[in-house]
Amino acid sequence: MECKKPPRITFTNLSGVPGLFHGVFTRRGGVSAPPYESLNVGWNGDAPEAVRENLERVKAAAGVERLVASKQVHGDVLGFIDEESMRSLEERSPTLLAPPADALATNLSGLGLLIKIADCQSILLADPESRIIANIHSGWRGSVLNIAGKTVKRLERFGLDPSRTLAAVSPSLGPCCAEFINFEREIPEEFWPFRVGPHHFDFWAITRSQLLGAGLLEEHIECAARCTVCEKSEYFSYRGEHETGRMASVIGWKRP
Repeated sequence: MECKKPPRITFTNLSGVPGLFHGVFTRRGGVSAPPYESLNVGWNGDAPEAVRENLERVKAAAGVERLVASKQVHGDVLGFIDEESMRSLEERSPTLLAPPADALATNLSGLGLLIKIADCQSILLADPESRIIANIHSGWRGSVLNIAGKTVKRLERFGLDPSRTLAAVSPSLGPCCAEFINFEREIPEEFWPFRVGPHHFDFWAITRSQLLGAGLLEEHIECAARCTVCEKSEYFSYRGEHETGRMASVIGWKRP
């Protein structure tokens, strides 16, 4: 039997925040069979009992009481989880489901904000002073909508200070593999300076630019710079495999 504490990617900046758990789990350490092998947390296609066990392993590794997820729709909606909204979340053990959103945020302890990825970015945010944390799902459509920058600005009204906020960008589609043959129709012209080839784009650089534009400091942004397509043996990749699983990215405050 595989270890019940599956491996994950962590970031130096977030690792220095007391009481904060974070991690981007790889595809290893779960129970799902191919093509979802093995730590798949996406419900589509896989055996439900395998997904539940994988989520339980993620929750145990995170050391949180509940995982909160939502249906991701490649939009720019933020769901802020507070005491009041907690009462309306849907039970889907071992997770609680928020209304559809591609960014989740909270300042509550004991919750792990869960984003599911397979080439898209998970962008983790933490302001240690206000204790506001967020997990953002950003594929190329999310980048076009500037969900990263919008989330930062929306969280300011809850007390987040962009100049204090730390950010980390998960393994995701790299500039080596982010090919958009029809980019003139799909990608707005303002993003064309981020082309690194005739049809390739650097979405890691786009995210960094959007976070800087929202007020984050350069030294507070950390990027894994790992391409999920190139490393599909370690990470789930929709572009690399099409029929595949989804990785879990989690951030949460542990209870004292």
